[in-house]
Amino acid sequence: MNVLIVYAHPEAKSFNGAMKDLAVETLTRAGHDVVVSDLYATGFNPVAGPGDISGERNDPDFFSLPREQTAAYEAGALSADISAEIEKLKRADFVLFQFPVWWFGMPAILKGWADRVFARGFAYLPGRKYDTGIFRGKVAMVAATTGTSADTYAPDGIDGDILTVLWPIHNGLLRYSGFDVLPPFVAHMPGRVGDDGRKAYLEAYSKRLEDIDGTPRLFFHPAEDYGKNERLKPGVLARSGVQRNV
Repeated sequence: MNVLIVYAHPEAKSFNGAMKDLAVETLTRAGHDVVVSDLYATGFNPVAGPGDISGERNDPDFFSLPREQTAAYEAGALSADISAEIEKLKRADFVLFQFPVWWFGMPAILKGWADRVFARGFAYLPGRKYDTGIFRGKVAMVAATTGTSADTYAPDGIDGDILTVLWPIHNGLLRYSGFDVLPPFVAHMPGRVGDDGRKAYLEAYSKRLEDIDGTPRLFFHPAEDYGKNERLKPGVLARSGVQRNV
């Protein structure tokens, strides 16, 4: 299959860099075609705005990012850097996001990549979200590092459940646009676990990547679990992410 790794770390010798290199090696060895978007190395511009449009604006008097993205995508007038990433995403069957958790989320450069590349018209449209998302049939996964322990990211930990922390990415970006989402692979505080701990992380990560097809997907409620108000129907037990019954 075609794999896209979107990698966001400023230091090539970091543990994130080691995870990215291992992913390339493991997936290539398994016969997959792997492409890496190294956002820091390429100096990817994370700031969405009028510069994303290479042709005439749809509305020169008022800039609306979603409207301009839609018109520009349909006209083939998105900027060259966005268009290049879009082509990678189109080809990809499996998308792997590699990053350190900074302030309970993605680094700004990766958030900006999502803002610009998951453009309206290409990644989503009215009526094309979640179960009917445009990327339906594709698979995505987060591979991340944290600065603190697994205990702090436990359901009763001070930092909160890691699946809750990653919900905006898993649900708000990936599932929203139609991806099937694999459970994240998280290496907790790799800078503090020593060489043996880091080796164990990499061995476990390689095994995860060798069994993508056999890994259960994260659960998200299907459309039929929601009423017309897009809230869970009475009697449906909330089972995914941060959702709860009220």
